[in-house]
Amino acid sequence: MNATVRMVWLVNRLRCMSVAELGYRVRQAAAIRMGRRLSGRQAPPAPPPLPRALTLAADGVPALDPQEIDALLLDADRICAGHVVLFAERRFDVGVPTAWNRDPETGVTGPAIYAGDIAITNRELVGDIKHVWELNRHLHLVRLAQAWSLTRDLRWLHALEQQLRSWLDQCPPLTGPNWTSSLELGIRLINWSLVWQLVGGESGTLFAGEAGQKLRADWLGSIHAHCRTIARHLSRHSSANNHLIGELAGLYVGATTWPCWKESGEWAEQARRELEHEAVAQFSRDGVNREQAFAYHIFSSEFLFVAGLLGQAASSANRPAFSRGYWAALQRALRFLRSVRDVGGHVPMVGDADDGCVFRLDASGLDRAGQLLALGDTVFGGQADQHPGVRWLLHALPGGRPDCDPHETSSGNNSGWAFPDGGYLLFGNHFGEEREIKGMLDCGPLGYLGIAAHGHADALALTLSVAGEECLVDPGTYSYWQEQKWRDYFRGTSAHNTVRIDGQDQSVSGGRFMWLKKARASIERMPSSPHEFEFRGSHDGYQRLSDPVRHVRSVRFDGASNTLVVRDEVSARKPHKVELFWHFAPELDVRLSSHGLSVRGKRFVLQMQASGADLQLELVRGAENPPLGWYSRTYESRQPCEVLRVTTVSSAIPVECRFTITFF
Repeated sequence: MNATVRMVWLVNRLRCMSVAELGYRVRQAAAIRMGRRLSGRQAPPAPPPLPRALTLAADGVPALDPQEIDALLLDADRICAGHVVLFAERRFDVGVPTAWNRDPETGVTGPAIYAGDIAITNRELVGDIKHVWELNRHLHLVRLAQAWSLTRDLRWLHALEQQLRSWLDQCPPLTGPNWTSSLELGIRLINWSLVWQLVGGESGTLFAGEAGQKLRADWLGSIHAHCRTIARHLSRHSSANNHLIGELAGLYVGATTWPCWKESGEWAEQARRELEHEAVAQFSRDGVNREQAFAYHIFSSEFLFVAGLLGQAASSANRPAFSRGYWAALQRALRFLRSVRDVGGHVPMVGDADDGCVFRLDASGLDRAGQLLALGDTVFGGQADQHPGVRWLLHALPGGRPDCDPHETSSGNNSGWAFPDGGYLLFGNHFGEEREIKGMLDCGPLGYLGIAAHGHADALALTLSVAGEECLVDPGTYSYWQEQKWRDYFRGTSAHNTVRIDGQDQSVSGGRFMWLKKARASIERMPSSPHEFEFRGSHDGYQRLSDPVRHVRSVRFDGASNTLVVRDEVSARKPHKVELFWHFAPELDVRLSSHGLSVRGKRFVLQMQASGADLQLELVRGAENPPLGWYSRTYESRQPCEVLRVTTVSSAIPVECRFTITFF
């Protein structure tokens, strides 16, 4: 980031801060300066006798299919060879022994200096910090512990020992890029806790002999430094989003698994108390994560589950478990996730996503929504744990079922369609069945808190799936740190199924994770059911223009005829350029002719007719300057997709699009 761009970002960031936040940032800066002076001078305090650590009864292994066992062991073999899966499914060569401070994408190795002095956005200094952090979350070390549990083959334990030893040697406390984010420290503590339980705790074979004793002592020293650093550098004020939940969950897990220091009880209690608050504050009354980003809905829920399950497992040791209200927030979150997920298992890619996960316990690790719902079915509904990742998690963190509200439990087709507090409404019919039609309308806020970091400019956008196939899609995120035009495009209005005025986004960006002016959506007519759906809403995003523009969208779905009608009206004193975008999943056959638009899937055909004054219709695919017609299913990947752009110049004349769905 050059000096000019840095200064603009800093000014914008200050504009999003309250007076209280400014004071907090000043105190944090002072703490970082103090840490720099003390760095390297103070060794972590020696832990007391180890029997104070928490070892749960994770004996044996969960019941798994032979194919799942084979896949887990194959992955462990690849990890030993230095090939590690990062993000959703990309495998990187991280070296043998692992180069923990090196970005496996660019090859840049971060400096071994005080973490507070490292500019994590400087790609020449650290590479892509997301890749460095992802490797150092240590999800793959849990895989080695699983392989040891499954086979009792000492080579897996030796591999795990070598990985931990090399990390402790390369990443001493407060040194290097892996100490620059409290969230990353929290995730690492969670996965270390899973490793600890799966290898048998303090009496495990991992710690046998003099080398094992040294490993245990050094590991505990680093664990103490992790907890202490998180407690001193929690994300507050406008940054108190999923980062705060993850930091608190990591602190709770660290202090509960290893209550070995005088501060441990205070850390655990503070983290438990604040997690109780954040579980309610960061999710709406109807279960929607307030960041308006479905990937972070799943991410935050994973954190809350891990902390809660460990609390259940540890409660017999006179440590307080989490309240019914905490678990009710999770139940509502799962109900919303179940509702928006289509019969094919797809969840709309609303808002930011970076494929980050808290734990990866099954072989594929891809269907995190399915895993989370299966976990809820087991923990809340008492159903058999059908998902291998759920079996592993409950094996590592065994405990009684939490005190939960039976009225909040959902499973199967027991889901909802109206989430007005969170800002989403579903339309369609035959939910959960073979001929399901499921559409979703976004009528909520841009994002959470002052910067709305992970929200997209998608007011009044909609998505649609038919018979379990994605049809009208939200194109996703692609990347946080690639060229600025790609970050701007994927979070901008033209990448969503809504209307753009005069080529400007509905909301005004102030940086890669910051919005300065935020469009506010309003529901003007609430529908009565998903299959006889009549909605009317508006947003004020273009009221900021010199000639203010009001966008009103009406959506009507008739379940009897499988017809969807979307009517967009703009009102202003002068004519404006109006663009309406429809994004289609890459797998579909999309064709535009003089008769209209035809979209063919595996089991359906969708026909669309557009009406209005002087409309221009064009299909765009994979344009780069400016970007249009792209789809990103996973982080750091993109592929072309068809986008229908409908353009006109108007001050009042509506545009109406009529979609008719036919099955075959």
